[in-house]
Amino acid sequence: MSVRPGNGRQRGAGKAAREARPPRPRGRFNLRGRLALVGGALGLCSLALVGRAVDLQLIDNDFYRQQGDARFLREIPIPTSRGMITDRNGEPLAVSSPVESIWGNPQELLKHPDRLPELAAALGVPADELTRKLGQRSDKEFMYLRRRMNPDQAREILALDIPGVFSQREFRRFYPQGEALAHVLGFTNVDDRGQEGIELAFDDWLRGEPGAKKVIRDRRGRIVENVDLVRPAQPGHDLTLSIDRRIQYLTYRELKRAVAETGASSASAVVLDVATGEVLAMANVPSYNPNAVDGSHREARRNRAVTDVIEPGSTMKPVTIAAALSAGVVTPDTLIDTNPGWMPNGRFTTTDTRNHGVLSVTGVITKSSNVGAAKIAHMLPDRQYYDFVRRFGFGVEPGSGFPGESAGVLPPVDAWYGTTKQTMSYGYGMSATPLQIAEVYAAFANGGRMIAPTFVKGQRNEPRQVLDPEIAGEVMRMMQTVTEPGGTATTAAILGYHVAGKTGTSRMASGGGYSRRYVSVFAGVVPVEHPRFSMVVVVSEPDPGRRGYYGGSVSGPVFHDVMQGALRLMDVPPDDIETWIAEAAQ
Repeated sequence: MSVRPGNGRQRGAGKAAREARPPRPRGRFNLRGRLALVGGALGLCSLALVGRAVDLQLIDNDFYRQQGDARFLREIPIPTSRGMITDRNGEPLAVSSPVESIWGNPQELLKHPDRLPELAAALGVPADELTRKLGQRSDKEFMYLRRRMNPDQAREILALDIPGVFSQREFRRFYPQGEALAHVLGFTNVDDRGQEGIELAFDDWLRGEPGAKKVIRDRRGRIVENVDLVRPAQPGHDLTLSIDRRIQYLTYRELKRAVAETGASSASAVVLDVATGEVLAMANVPSYNPNAVDGSHREARRNRAVTDVIEPGSTMKPVTIAAALSAGVVTPDTLIDTNPGWMPNGRFTTTDTRNHGVLSVTGVITKSSNVGAAKIAHMLPDRQYYDFVRRFGFGVEPGSGFPGESAGVLPPVDAWYGTTKQTMSYGYGMSATPLQIAEVYAAFANGGRMIAPTFVKGQRNEPRQVLDPEIAGEVMRMMQTVTEPGGTATTAAILGYHVAGKTGTSRMASGGGYSRRYVSVFAGVVPVEHPRFSMVVVVSEPDPGRRGYYGGSVSGPVFHDVMQGALRLMDVPPDDIETWIAEAAQ
């Protein structure tokens, strides 16, 4: 057998090559099947995504819509203004002015610490204080930076274009009369809610109802679209007071002058319209500026004419004599022996300024005799005297609706001791507010009809007949002698008009007794023939070294100056023309 050269090597090399090749897989490689599998999987995924999108967008989209709205849709309030307060003649006393409040998003502001010093300077606050407050509210999206600014100043801050700083419209109360009407009107707080006075008493009427609207804000808090009006804003209602701005200013000016000239600590005055019970003026000194109220001087914010009580002193004597006239135990001409100018009063004595001797009942009023008033009161049974005084509103709230009004103190008969009635007859052992005293004197002038005072023009409270009209007229004629020559209050006389009134001087209670500090009072009515005004003036703690401390010398001049101006302003005709002509002829 022949062998070809080289065949053995070739066979050996082929075998080695076959052994070096990878083993061939069993079965045929299916590329199309694999592509179909991948394509099907992708199709299913796409179908699932489309189905989920349809579910989210069309079927079950409420939750995600709410989540989206929560991030960009906001319901914000629409501010509304309080109603305007005017005096009886339509003059504005309290108005609401539009202002801007600057607010910020602490989260956004803290991302730009380099702008905070600039913002602090514009706001007028220390930079470290602003940074600290923002850090304390770093988890919030809203924070007031400065409220109730002048709109021009707010625009200057917004012009800085500091991220996270915005403004919103608000309203701020403005009081054109300032201190002169502060105690009547009161004021509002930073949220425009009434805090004292008329602003508090009529807050629901004046406040109105804020509206609301839905808006879309971008991620920086800016409003980019108004979506819907939820409810419209309802402005507050206007209110017309019984106050006459002109008489109010006169009253405040003269009170302020009296305090300065007498060295008194405080003073109050009330002017009522006799026929209607409307409060025409009510002032107190010291006062405050309602346009810039802060936490200091809280005492100055108290309306003493309504909340503070005094022992009325001799202004109580006309009530005592009216009680005796009503009981028929005296007449205006009945003689009362006041000798020797004093009488026992338990451990103390009831004294007059001097011995007036024998006086008529009218003379008891003219000379303001404590002894005479005490002897007249002793003619009346205790219960009868108490019921009569109570009928005049002592110990009862006046019912004006003014916040914090006091009822005063009238001790019940069961609590009386041996000398209670005697001291009450000339105004000690009981207390009343200036408003209550003015109401009593208005009743004398109004034919014995008492009308609850009101601060609202046109409001008519039902009158109560507390005294016979004839007796009321007799008391008025008695009180007229007080301002005529020989009386204790000639300083209150007004040329051309008959003035009826009564002085009162009482010591201030202290440590269970009485101090050497005094309250000087004058209560009066003018004119006597056709009464128009009832006024009470109270001056507390006058310096005896200046004008003295008696009601006639301290409070009488205030009555004269205010009422003289009021009679002229209201064009009230004179009822004493003879005196006016005689004076003009001199």
